[in-house]
Amino acid sequence: MFLILGIIAIVATVLNLYLYKLGKDYKLAMAMGLSFTAMTIVAGHSMISNWVKVEDWAALLDVVPTLTTALWALTIVSILLNVIPIFLELKNKH
Repeated sequence: MFLILGIIAIVATVLNLYLYKLGKDYKLAMAMGLSFTAMTIVAGHSMISNWVKVEDWAALLDVVPTLTTALWALTIVSILLNVIPIFLELKNKH
């Protein structure tokens, strides 16, 4: 599930930047990008929670270190990409 939500977050982020470039209202796409990023994190956490419940320690040992790093990196990139239009608008106003 987190993979599907992550792909939707990426598509919404690209749409956000594309709409900004066209000069159209991008704020809904930005909100969707950030929202789906948050849902991706929660879905990943839910998956890990299920592994803990069934005591699948091998899955936890294999996946959690890499997933943690990936989620941090992708979340930071998502936030930065989604707020770029706001910073560009502020720069253009001054």
